[in-house]
Parts: sequence; C-alpha cells; structure tokens
Amino acid sequence: MSDLMQRCGVCRSLLDEEDLFCPNCGTEAPPHDEAPVATARTATYNFQCVGCGASMSYDAQAQALRCPFCGSVELESRPDAKILAPHRVVPFRVEQAAAITAMHAFLQRGFFRPGDLSQRAAVVNMRPVYVPYWVFTAKTHTHWTADTNQTPPGARGDWYPLAGEHRGMHQGVLIGASGALTPAETAGLCPFDLGQGLPPEQVDLENITVEQFSVPRKYARPLAVGAIEAAEADHCRQRYVPGSCRNLHVNVLIEGMASEPVLLPVWIMAYRYRDRVFRFLVNGQSGRATGQKPISWWRIALAVGIGLAVVAAAAAIAALAAS
Repeated sequence: MSDLMQRCGVCRSLLDEEDLFCPNCGTEAPPHDEAPVATARTATYNFQCVGCGASMSYDAQAQALRCPFCGSVELESRPDAKILAPHRVVPFRVEQAAAITAMHAFLQRGFFRPGDLSQRAAVVNMRPVYVPYWVFTAKTHTHWTADTNQTPPGARGDWYPLAGEHRGMHQGVLIGASGALTPAETAGLCPFDLGQGLPPEQVDLENITVEQFSVPRKYARPLAVGAIEAAEADHCRQRYVPGSCRNLHVNVLIEGMASEPVLLPVWIMAYRYRDRVFRFLVNGQSGRATGQKPISWWRIALAVGIGLAVVAAAAAIAALAAS
C-alpha cells in the first residue's frame, strides 16, 4: 500500500485502513485496495455548534435552531457533505411524556440531592437525537491467575493460588462516538437492544436531529479492548474464583474483532434548578436515565457531622472502658 493511501492528502495525518474521512481534518480518505466495511452518505442541513462543537444534521422542520447538547443558538451552517453512514438505527420507543417522567423519578433518588429537586426542576429544552455509537464483537482467549481465601484441606496460609484459561465471545460492546456527550454519559445510557435495529433507509433521519460520528473507529477500538478485558476479568472472578479474590491477573488475547457504526435513540434534556441548568439523558428505547444532579451541601455537612459524632462517641466509650 502506498504512502499516499496511508496518509491524508491534505494534512498528512495517518489513516486507518477503515477510515472514510481523515480524523484530523475531515477530508475524504482515498480509496483502498479493499473497500472499507463502513459506507458514507450525504447529509443535508448540517450544523456545528459554536458552544460545544457538536456536529449534527438538524431537523429540517425545526422552527428555531438550538443545540440539543448545550442549548446554544449559535449554530454555524455547513454545506452538504458525505458522512459516515450507520449500518443500523434503533428507533425511538419512549415518548416525550415518559422521558420526562423518567427524569423526575431519577431526580428523586439519592440522599445528597436537594429535597425539592424533583418538584422544582423545570425542563427548558428537550429534543430526540440519534447519537452515534460503535458496536464491537470479538472472540477472546484468556489466561488468568488469582488467589482465593477458600484453601483446600491441609493447605498452609490463608490464601491459595489458582490459574486457568477461558474462551469467550463478546457481542454488542458499545463505545460512544459522540463529540458532545462524555464517555460516562454514553456508557450510562447502555444497554440497548441492538436486535431491534433497522436499516437506515427504514428510519426517517431527515426530520430529526442526527449527531455525526466524531470518534473514528481507530480511537474507539482501544476503548472496546479495555471494556472487553474488564469484562473478562469480572467473568473470571465471578465464575472461577470461589470466596474472596485477590491478585487477579488476566492476559486476554482478542481475535477477530469487528465493528459497525450504529445510531441509537436518546432524549436529551436540559432542566433548570435554582438558576442553574443541568443536562439530562434518557435512553429512547428503554427509558434508562442518567444525568447531572445538584448537590445539597447541608446534607453533606449533616452526614459528616453524624459521622464525627459517632467516632467521638465510640472514642469516649473506649476511654471509659479502659479507665
């Protein structure tokens, strides 16, 4: 493969063999000897948010343009362009009213939240958005070692070493490809039932906000490897190590890793509480909620005070018992 085919013709950045566009400058990548797995489509009504930098294809019927991620109205129009096309789109199942109900239920949970948060939180912006994700699959061959506190009869010491190997198959490993949502936010929305995904031509992507892929496959792949390795460690700990476990080490060989781009449904909301605006997200398929919540500092102070009082009381009792 020539050097030109390995680098962007504009900025000379290195290109992954599956890149359709340069991850540095966005220039369309030159063709490879073998066609990439991903495909491109032409997007219209393209905008980029000046506030948060999100790139999206906006709802063609929108009366007022407002970024669903940060609420900014400073959106710069972009010409029609080729973008990465999803292989599947999971349609919305959760209606707007149900998403608002999920938000209020989420805000009621947690001791350190303000007591009136759910009642006083007011939705100031709400929009359904198709958010990009990469879906990875891979086979694994794992060698592991660990110590268990369940020692065999006659063994010396409190810990006993174990070792073994495991072969596994990981499917549906989701890595967010959003440029506006954080990795914690995209992970907090999971899981999704990818079996309900439809071909993109069967979903109306012209009259809804669609965020464009901002994380190239080459940068999502190491995150997927980390997620698979963590899953393997957790599997070995739960299945093969009885009792308490320490010093677990896994050596994971990943084979046949493949990926595909998908769009997943997310309700993105902004709510106001005491003159502050917080972002809130709802899985548009299952209703799973995640988001930001203000902290009640007086409740934190109360918890700290109770903890200190308990420690002081225990110290006083110990002093009396020693006297």
